[in-house]
Amino acid sequence: MTETGFRTEESAATMDDVPEDQTTRAPQTPEPLTQYLQRTVQRVRAFDRRHPLVWDLHLTGFWTAAALIDFLGDGWTRVARSTDVPDALVLVLTLALSLPLLWRRSHPRTVLLLMAPALLVNAWTGALLQAALLQLLVVFHIALRSPLRTLWWAAAVCMAPVVLTVVRHPRGPADEDLVPHAMSLLVAVAIGITVRTRRDYTAALEDRARRLEIERDQQARLSAAAERTRIAREMHDIIGHNLSVITGLADGGRYAAAKSPERAGQALDAIAGTSRQALSELRRLLDVLREDEPEPADLTPQPALTDLDRLLDGVRAAGLPVEATIEGDPKISPGRQLTLYRVIQEALTNTLKHAGPHATSSIALSYADTGAVTVTVTDTGRGGTPAGNGGRGLTGMRERTALYGGTLEAGPRPHPAHGWRVHLHLPEEPAQ
Repeated sequence: MTETGFRTEESAATMDDVPEDQTTRAPQTPEPLTQYLQRTVQRVRAFDRRHPLVWDLHLTGFWTAAALIDFLGDGWTRVARSTDVPDALVLVLTLALSLPLLWRRSHPRTVLLLMAPALLVNAWTGALLQAALLQLLVVFHIALRSPLRTLWWAAAVCMAPVVLTVVRHPRGPADEDLVPHAMSLLVAVAIGITVRTRRDYTAALEDRARRLEIERDQQARLSAAAERTRIAREMHDIIGHNLSVITGLADGGRYAAAKSPERAGQALDAIAGTSRQALSELRRLLDVLREDEPEPADLTPQPALTDLDRLLDGVRAAGLPVEATIEGDPKISPGRQLTLYRVIQEALTNTLKHAGPHATSSIALSYADTGAVTVTVTDTGRGGTPAGNGGRGLTGMRERTALYGGTLEAGPRPHPAHGWRVHLHLPEEPAQ
């Protein structure tokens, strides 16, 4: 082998050792800046919810340090109306206006009341410390967390020192002091209300999303339960009827085997045909449940009233004489036809299982011009409540009837008649 060929095979082997997801992975596009910032903000907020004291300590420490720098550097003297204020008092006012910020989120109204004496003393002495502006942070949290009616007295507490400054240390027109402070107060309130509105709106959206998820899950569970009930009902009708027919054919074939082998062979052929039909219907029903079906599911339509003759032939072959009388023109929807077919099938199945030997059955099917349908299935068996089926058959018939707003009556025939009677009525089909 040449060196080039050896390197080619070595490269192929190396590629085979690399996981498929690494060899076929598409290049990742850079994350948009807005998503990155949004995720960062969410992480910061999540950390703040878990450790609120950390953020409060940092913010309080920052503003306290800034206020102390203003005090130590004599920066407050540049805007003061009076510079004769003792340094000790300025220090106390600085700390009184900054340290309460530690509780601004949990108790904003209390913090504003604690700052109020310092604000009044600050205005009375004419020091006009810049730390007094920290009250705007407290007002913001009042607008964000407290009832909005609280803003009235909060505004009064904040404007009182300004009015006191105008009265005690006037400098030019009063509006030069009142208007800027009032505008700053309005901006703080507006920001707080805006953030509060957005927060409430976001919380409402999240609550709605949670409720929608709960409703979706509940709807999915209800749909799954309804589908399980429908599948169980279909399987009961298919298996119960076909097994009853097979049982009847097997019993008849056993008795005929000794006297008429030809009749026994016919019974075996009928058993084979009924078994194949049952397997076909079950396969079609179970194919719907397969998620990864390699082949398309069988799209054979559900039984309709046109299949009623085949049903009756199978029941007769199992040894139950059946007479059918049909009146009117069957112009009804496929769903209603399936309901009629399954009810008749279940009634005949119960007759095969419970009526006993020598029983006969009759079916009276009537179609009205309005679209209403009435079917009555009677037998001449032993009567009484069918036993051994746990009520599933009658329950299934009632469920099918209720889907179309119909009524179902099932019970022994009135004396002196013997046997069982099933009476179904479907009302007029609503106009589409």
